[in-house]
Amino acid sequence: MTIKDQLSSQPIIIVAIVTALSLLGDSMLYIALPIYWETAGLESIWQVGVLLSINRFIRLPFNPFAGWIYKHISLKAGLIIAVLLGGFTTIGYGVFEGFAAWVILRALWGIAWSFFRIGGLSAVAVYAENNKRGSSMGLYNGLYRTGSLVGMLVGGLLVPIIGLSTVSIAFGVLSLLGLPLMLNSKIKQVEEPPEKIDRMAEEKPFIGKTAYKAAIIISGFLIAMLYQGIVTSTMSSLIEHFYGERISIWNVAVSVTLLSGIIQAVRWTWEPFLGRTAGHWSDGARGRLPIFIISLIFAGIVFGMVSIRLPLGLWITVTLLVMAGATILSTILDTIALDTAKTANVVSFLTIYSISQDLGAALGPALSYILIQLEAGFTFLYWGGTFILLILAAIWSVFAKRLNTSIKKEIYESY
Repeated sequence: MTIKDQLSSQPIIIVAIVTALSLLGDSMLYIALPIYWETAGLESIWQVGVLLSINRFIRLPFNPFAGWIYKHISLKAGLIIAVLLGGFTTIGYGVFEGFAAWVILRALWGIAWSFFRIGGLSAVAVYAENNKRGSSMGLYNGLYRTGSLVGMLVGGLLVPIIGLSTVSIAFGVLSLLGLPLMLNSKIKQVEEPPEKIDRMAEEKPFIGKTAYKAAIIISGFLIAMLYQGIVTSTMSSLIEHFYGERISIWNVAVSVTLLSGIIQAVRWTWEPFLGRTAGHWSDGARGRLPIFIISLIFAGIVFGMVSIRLPLGLWITVTLLVMAGATILSTILDTIALDTAKTANVVSFLTIYSISQDLGAALGPALSYILIQLEAGFTFLYWGGTFILLILAAIWSVFAKRLNTSIKKEIYESY
């Protein structure tokens, strides 16, 4: 990596690390709260479900407000707000007890994540070089998701030993270490100079079209619904449905939740490498759309296979391929969204894109638990996902063909 590359990547790396630190507490709760909910002062297990989902629902109305705020303050200021909210809410998990208090804390975390998500995407849009935007997006996604990996693994290890309260406070203090990182960074405004935005729109007019933008928004909604919503919320139920509550692996009995957690943790382990590799591929001469279309087809095929009762080892392999598909698709689609955001108002488009993803992630679990009540519910759910991904591949194939036609026309007219 050249000195120029290091300088352009440094703000992206700082934002990713700060986000990862703030994710420690949130990710820990997904492992610890379903088991240690009574120590948090909760009265019933249903309250756990509400607390783990309310942060997503609060982001839906708040994302536009966060985007509006970013238009009036610097990128650094918005991310500092996110760090403060994230750190103090995580500390709050260890200080406050009771459902009402935790509803407020989880809502505040949802607000913090709105600032993180829009601010992080904007940082990549502004600081990544045009020919390395995919690689930068993969780097950002991979680094910040290590916070989820560490939060789940370390939190799952320490909470039974030292308690939920102590771990929450410790993670909250670690989150606040992001504050000096942000204060000492050289991150400034979100917006690009208008003349640069106009020039990019002239260079690639096709990606600024309304239909193309709509396809990105719809794809963001559907992919988030399938992976963040459906896969994440039904993995444990699917394993139990096929293999029972306890599974023997190499003569060692493991619980459904442990196996589900390990499978999903593996994805976060490879995110920094696979995400950046996928982004680098998309930066190549052939562009992002061909690899995105191939990835949609591959992801579609393996997605439905998860609902087939296979030998456990083969089923785990297929499921890991589904997780790999999630990494590749999210990285490339995020990068396609950044390409388009650079032809218009960066914050406005990324705000709409983030809303579509949050809406998909929020609706996924609800749709899942409606369908799996049916006799062949898992089959409908996962092969339905295959159908969606293949339809998206067909739609993006049309755009790829139009884009190639547009490029050939420009080359012809230049002679």
